[in-house]
Amino acid sequence: MLKIGSSMDIHPLVKGRKLILGGIIIESEYGCYAHSDGDVLLHSITEAIIGALGKGDLGEHFPDSDNKYKDIDSSVLLNNILGIMQKEKYVINNLDCSIILEKPKLGTNKGKIRKNIAKLLSINESNVNIKAGTMEGIGEIGKNKAVMAFCSILLESED
Repeated sequence: MLKIGSSMDIHPLVKGRKLILGGIIIESEYGCYAHSDGDVLLHSITEAIIGALGKGDLGEHFPDSDNKYKDIDSSVLLNNILGIMQKEKYVINNLDCSIILEKPKLGTNKGKIRKNIAKLLSINESNVNIKAGTMEGIGEIGKNKAVMAFCSILLESED
């Protein structure tokens, strides 16, 4: 049995916060404004898994109204959902992710992000794809006021 999930996440960028993508701190004067650490990529991956399993969405599992999630490392949220996935006897076959950010350019960081995501998910790096793009100056993302991530994931039953 195969199950497909997809998700997107977007956060505004503000001065004075760290920019974290895929669990990697990216050198930038702007970071994500969020209740958690604001890692849009890990949020997107986590919610794609939730969606593939038919278990709702990120906000249902980790509401921003609950202070125990304030500034939480997004990998903790991911690990929680990976536990649910494992109980359901599914494994990750592969995932494809896109990060949309005007600056900084992510070319040199994509490999680090890919490697870290593979490690966090306990899958082969060849089953993880990371793409980076810009909005060519269009909209809030294009004006460097936000960052967005998309993810598609394929889960496979262990049975």
